[in-house]
Amino acid sequence: MNRDAEGPAVRVDAPTERTNERTRDIDLLPTLDVLRVLNAEDRTVPEAVGRSLPDLAHAVDRAVAALRGGGRVHYVGAGTSGRLAVLDAAELIPTYNVPADWVVAHQAGGAGAFQKPVENAEDDAEAGAAVVRAEVAAGDFVLGLTASGRTPYVLGALRAAREIGAGTALMSANPESAGDAPADLTIAVDTGPEPIAGSTRMKAGTAQKLVLTSFSTAVMIRMGRTYSNLMVSLLATNAKLRGRTVEILREATAASEDECARALTAADGDLKTALVHLLTGAEVPRAAAALTTADGRVRDALRTLGS
Repeated sequence: MNRDAEGPAVRVDAPTERTNERTRDIDLLPTLDVLRVLNAEDRTVPEAVGRSLPDLAHAVDRAVAALRGGGRVHYVGAGTSGRLAVLDAAELIPTYNVPADWVVAHQAGGAGAFQKPVENAEDDAEAGAAVVRAEVAAGDFVLGLTASGRTPYVLGALRAAREIGAGTALMSANPESAGDAPADLTIAVDTGPEPIAGSTRMKAGTAQKLVLTSFSTAVMIRMGRTYSNLMVSLLATNAKLRGRTVEILREATAASEDECARALTAADGDLKTALVHLLTGAEVPRAAAALTTADGRVRDALRTLGS
């Protein structure tokens, strides 16, 4: 018996589930034409994401307010959505050197579901609620991710988050689910029918990746983890990244490679401190103190030091 087929069947009425007339004969095409058709479908995704940017901006602002208030940001998802959420949260730690609990991902089925599907996990609304009750506090921000907009695990988590007093938003590829979503905000990216029916890891998944990357990057910018368009908070955990810190300092200050290396050494490897030191001429301890006062925001530290 196929255990995945047990339980009641639920029909999801969403744009992603409808037939894509442009790809009906895709299985008759030569390989290169298959890829061209898929690429043409993929090119529609950024425009769909673009139409959702005003709603996404509200979510970014709510997340920033939560972090500045001492709270956390939580992603909640199932299947592809959950895996993308786990990936985005994990990448923020080395990229922006943020505390590991600033952005936390919760996936239906737990950590094991990242590599293998966990039977019926996404259908368990109470499991989603239980994770939130255990991990989320009032003042946190919870972003639910589901292609259909109707995944029980995610909706259960959002309902519990609202009861706790956390801010909430739902990102989906189904505008038709926005009206009854249990969230303060909805980010509905209408990517339309998938090229392969039932495979929301394709256009809907690409949209969720774009939304998550834009969301978390904008949050990091607003939190002062960048200077200009440079990653000045990255954690230099390998040779490539150590080289990148020097290049970032050179780009930001026009100092020589030797000057940048010396500044990094004097700042115990802290790129932001070295940057403020080089831009202002302030001694390293004074540059570090200005950054502490500015809560790590380089531009605010520069203003404090009169630059």
